[in-house]
Amino acid sequence: MASTFDAWLRRRASERDRLGLTRRLHDADRGDPLLDLAGNDYLGLARHPLVIESAVAAARRFGAGAGASRLVSGTLSVHTELEDELAGFLGFEAALVCSTGYHANLATVQAVVDANTLVVSDAHVHASMIDAVRLARASVTVVAHNDLDGFRAALATRSQQRAVVLIETIYSVLGDQAPVVALASLCEEFDAILVADEAHAIGVVGPGGRGVLARSGLTDRRNVIATGTLSKSLGAQGGVVLGSRAVREHLVNHARPFIYDTALAPPAAGAARAALAILESSPDLPTRARKNAAALADACRVYAPAGAVLSVSMPGPTEALAAVASAAAAGVRIGCFRPPSTPDGVSRLRLTAHAHHTSAEIAVAVQVLEQLTHERLSLLGQPA
Repeated sequence: MASTFDAWLRRRASERDRLGLTRRLHDADRGDPLLDLAGNDYLGLARHPLVIESAVAAARRFGAGAGASRLVSGTLSVHTELEDELAGFLGFEAALVCSTGYHANLATVQAVVDANTLVVSDAHVHASMIDAVRLARASVTVVAHNDLDGFRAALATRSQQRAVVLIETIYSVLGDQAPVVALASLCEEFDAILVADEAHAIGVVGPGGRGVLARSGLTDRRNVIATGTLSKSLGAQGGVVLGSRAVREHLVNHARPFIYDTALAPPAAGAARAALAILESSPDLPTRARKNAAALADACRVYAPAGAVLSVSMPGPTEALAAVASAAAAGVRIGCFRPPSTPDGVSRLRLTAHAHHTSAEIAVAVQVLEQLTHERLSLLGQPA
């Protein structure tokens, strides 16, 4: 006899299928190889020989896993060396690495928010920031995307003693940039903290790939905290929080997602160190990624993105999935976002540019995307 839980699962599955929102896992390494315009390995470093060798060397020296949380016996020299190198490269006083970028956001928000804090969040922030606010049980005001007037109104009328503003410097869905200088000024004016997720900026924008905050001269602000990931441009795994030494010390003592989590695996830390060294010695990599992004955007007839993420709106989830399948049949892997993954409920194709793609590969991608664009515009009733 089916349980209530089984019946509930069937109803949820049926509803997903009806709306065209069912997601399934597929082994990306099986079948014919596809030109990847969906992954976040923006600089092509995940398979770089030096990055792989550094991961192997760390595994041999420290083991496959750290074996414990950072506050027990999990902190290793590979962690502290990586933290020093990340802070130095990105222009911050201190860094703290976590097991994932998701955990970096969870740890930061949970640790800097208390009962007397208002969180003011952009409507398009990543799910990890949304979950962090829920974990902290904080009062929150959600502001329309990049709406400076909305941020000002929320900060100016707050009753709480403290305020924290949550943004992404480059947004993972639309691929646009936050007005970070204006937001940092608002935070200064209203004595608030700015927590800015640089996951899609590090390695792609800013001087030598140092990110939006470095380009904007904000890395030395005491009221600015950055988070990021080691799994995108650095081709590894893990997350990082960047700020003052006082912020780092606070997180070590108060961030539950950091305190109770097993430390970042040594091979990932070793890989990230090598990738960071390659990025520092190859400042042309970010430029190449953005150049390729501009070519893809032109093929899709959308504005060039702020970083390497392109967003192409589709009439609905079914059409988005059909476009993904059509591209795969032509040898190109693209992604798509469908509700509830999109903050505004719009289904989109999501494409990512990579520095290591050759001009010949970009030419193939452009040809496929131009055909998809023709079909998309026809569906929308617009001139193709």
